[in-house]
Amino acid sequence: MLFTYKVVDSEGRSKEGKIDSHSKEAAINSLQGRGYIVVSIQGEDEGSIFERKITFGGVSNKEIVILSKQLSILFTAQVSALKIFRMLSGEAGNDILKDAMTEIASDISDGSSLTAAMAKHPKVFSSFYVNMVGAGEEAGKLSQTFNFLADYLERSYEVTSKAKSALIYPSFVMGVFVIVMYLMLTMVIPKIAEMLVSNGQELPIPTKIVIAMSNFLVNYGLFFIISLIVGGYFLINYIKSEQGKKAFDEWKTNLPLFGKLFKQLYAARVAGNLEMLLRSGVPMVKSLENTAEVVDNKYYERIIKDIAEDVRGGESLGKAFQKHDEFPSLLLQMIKVGEESGRISDILGTMAKFYEKEVISTVGILVSLIEPIMIVGLGGGVGLLIAAIIIPIYSVTDTV
Repeated sequence: MLFTYKVVDSEGRSKEGKIDSHSKEAAINSLQGRGYIVVSIQGEDEGSIFERKITFGGVSNKEIVILSKQLSILFTAQVSALKIFRMLSGEAGNDILKDAMTEIASDISDGSSLTAAMAKHPKVFSSFYVNMVGAGEEAGKLSQTFNFLADYLERSYEVTSKAKSALIYPSFVMGVFVIVMYLMLTMVIPKIAEMLVSNGQELPIPTKIVIAMSNFLVNYGLFFIISLIVGGYFLINYIKSEQGKKAFDEWKTNLPLFGKLFKQLYAARVAGNLEMLLRSGVPMVKSLENTAEVVDNKYYERIIKDIAEDVRGGESLGKAFQKHDEFPSLLLQMIKVGEESGRISDILGTMAKFYEKEVISTVGILVSLIEPIMIVGLGGGVGLLIAAIIIPIYSVTDTV
């Protein structure tokens, strides 16, 4: 929770700022621990509705990529960390990011390390990001670290965007198809069905099915839509739960067309994260634990944590990974080779780039396949619907 405070330091100077803490008491203790006298402190959600700052969304990956590039350039130019974050806080367009930059600058001015200051903002900087910065800070290579982070996050952002685009297009087309079919069944078909039924002619079975569907939607369409909305609400809440998210994340990797794409995406993410952390000097078990936290898939998170436990127990990385066929066999073989040759970081980096290219290539293939399949499928569906109505109409005209 974010608190806005006013304090007086040991020299009698007033200061204002914000601090992130789980409670007001903890925030006060933290400020007093820095030698401040707390004048006032208030949580952001304690004021009236008109006093609260309303922020939509969070900090996007793209914004973090841009920030990392700016940090790399400024640290390379040997600008002090305090000056850098004060400068960036004034330029940030996102309120959440701006507040984070301001608080980091304030913490640095109070003697905090950059890593500790960043760690207070988990909504902005992931544990992977903070650990990378920590390794760079210890080695005195912050400019290189931020440069590596910017390049890695940019590649990861591109790959993730490509994967999402493969899912957005068919979802949009299917949505339009459902709306068109609903309008036809509720507005067009009833008028034609009335004419066909009044004629007294025996109707084909496909026509009877279409008319039955139309009657159902006309009479119970509102209840059907409400049921879908209520069902969707409970499904979304289930997916947001720990158990539901794990089940949904596992289901994604077993999809007929997209399962392979997701497996390649997570293989690239796991290999890339491990490579970055190991290259920065983070121990193997810690690298695995951090990778598990940022893989963004509960199913794979559990797998990586199991691998970390096996490695902590004395098993080699290769053997620990070999237990899990959720990863591509090539990656499992190459991890074993990299471990035996002592070049695990290089191998992981190569595999990360390989699977990033594979994801982009697979997305291109899927999009090229989905378009004609959907055109044929949707055209066939509309064609069958029309045929079920047109055929009886021709039969009526022939008898007349």
